[in-house]
Amino acid sequence: MPSDPALRVLIVEDDPMTAQAHADFVARVPGFAVADICLSGRDAIAKFDDLAEAGHPVDIILLDMNLTDSHGLEVAGRLNSRGRDVDIIAITAVRHLQVIRSAISVGITQYLIKPFTFAAFKEKLENQRAFRQGLAGSGSLATQASVDNALSALRSVSATPLPKGLIAETLEAVSAFVRDSTVPVSATEVGQRLELSRVTVRRYLEHLVSTKQAIKQPRHGTPGRPEYEYRWA
Repeated sequence: MPSDPALRVLIVEDDPMTAQAHADFVARVPGFAVADICLSGRDAIAKFDDLAEAGHPVDIILLDMNLTDSHGLEVAGRLNSRGRDVDIIAITAVRHLQVIRSAISVGITQYLIKPFTFAAFKEKLENQRAFRQGLAGSGSLATQASVDNALSALRSVSATPLPKGLIAETLEAVSAFVRDSTVPVSATEVGQRLELSRVTVRRYLEHLVSTKQAIKQPRHGTPGRPEYEYRWA
């Protein structure tokens, strides 16, 4: 029996490096494929329509809120007005409650705050797939059970408690630094960038290694007592 086709994801992010990082993350999640990358709201709307007309409609949109030419809320409203079966996940550093409330009102189903780990990103995509599957295949009318199951799929499972002394926001910052670095980095380098002590950073890095999100290796050219460096898994 053939497997379900990959869900097509349109990435809307005005920073090219961040957009590519999101595309790389999408490629790492089985069952999802990048439809395209758009660096502005105007391009996103045009590409969305072009792909639909070409017979390759978008299933999920990853949408930044602060775009160079428009606000993500405006873009989400215009995209949803097309009446197509598309889900929108906001991926943004914006934390204002009014924006989050407005995001829900224009049809954004999930909200992922930057910076984040690959695990958090993957969970949002998989939640969205479960949501779509929960509302599919039951004809034109839903049952109460199908609605409840679909909505529950969007709720993230409570995260495993962090080891004592680790703070979630600091972990996200360290994770983002390692993830975005093009070369392996040491605890000293991360600490200097984030204004944290080397000892503190090393605890977070070791946690990433223990959860298989990062890889630890000796740094070349440091004989005797080698310094270790870390790269994203």
